[in-house]
Amino acid sequence: MQAKQALSYDDILLAPQYSNIKSRSEINIGSLLAGPYATTQFALPIIASPMDTISETAMGITMWEQGGFAVIHRYNSIEEQIALVDRVIVGANANAAAAIGASGDYLDRAKALYDTGVRIFCIDVAHGHHLHVKNALYELRRTLGENAHLMAGNVATLEGFVDLATWGANSVRVGIGGGSICSTRIQTGHGIPTLESIIATRIAKDGGRFANVKVVADGGAKSSGDIVKALACGADFIMAGSLLAGTDECPGEVLETKKGKFKTYRGMASKDAQINWRGKTASLEGISTVVPYRGPVAGVLAELARGIRSGLSYSGARSIQELQKKAQFIIQSSSGQTESSTHILNR
Repeated sequence: MQAKQALSYDDILLAPQYSNIKSRSEINIGSLLAGPYATTQFALPIIASPMDTISETAMGITMWEQGGFAVIHRYNSIEEQIALVDRVIVGANANAAAAIGASGDYLDRAKALYDTGVRIFCIDVAHGHHLHVKNALYELRRTLGENAHLMAGNVATLEGFVDLATWGANSVRVGIGGGSICSTRIQTGHGIPTLESIIATRIAKDGGRFANVKVVADGGAKSSGDIVKALACGADFIMAGSLLAGTDECPGEVLETKKGKFKTYRGMASKDAQINWRGKTASLEGISTVVPYRGPVAGVLAELARGIRSGLSYSGARSIQELQKKAQFIIQSSSGQTESSTHILNR
């Protein structure tokens, strides 16, 4: 048996470099979502995750207005999802994105969503390097044609990325078990640190036939600094759940307690989510919790955008593409990780 070391976000830093950037307004943090139907330039490389406590109508509208987009979750009936999507399209004149599965009613759901105006489809399953996803990609492409952008995942390896791209995915969600409410690695013993998975996919993208297949880093990012690291390592977008949780646009009421205001946030493989969604549980690979209430998501996104621009400026990069070319990495020790944190409270 051979085992190799795998790096997570906290294990690396980007080395500061000479910069001639006079203002962070010079920095473009936009990213392309390319596909055969069109090429859409998003001003913000952030996608809201298809979770029932993150992405419904309000999040879909606001994410679009702020320059990113949300994938409307699939944990409802086809009719309920269409109603959510329709309000996004009408409310922000958006090219809405929606999640589907890889079995069951996925094809009927996809057809109905397409007729509603959806052109970005996310095959949303936990283990994307799978026969069901292969068959779904082929069937969706045959049914929807070249006018649909197909995002698939999740995968954690170079082989998984290459296979999904070969099967027809326009973008791939990369990362298994890294989400803050995900327990896949504990329950199954499987997973790879998300940053390591992103690094692996870059081998397939650099100058290869998969150069136009977009990488969506999904899970594990805790800050704008982690987003910068993901982008530097080869991601085109990051998918956010916990970074956006607790905001006004997340579904659910604000819970008033003696300790403050909170909102529910749960993994879709948690017991609560599964019972609510389908009335039973299967493999439990997530948890349900509450997170502090954080106000409008626009403020959270603005803070993340400022941090990302600052990150690019430290590498002297004016775009994500330039960052990926210029980035210089170091591996930091555990002592370095402590020093990198706000460690005054540790004294």
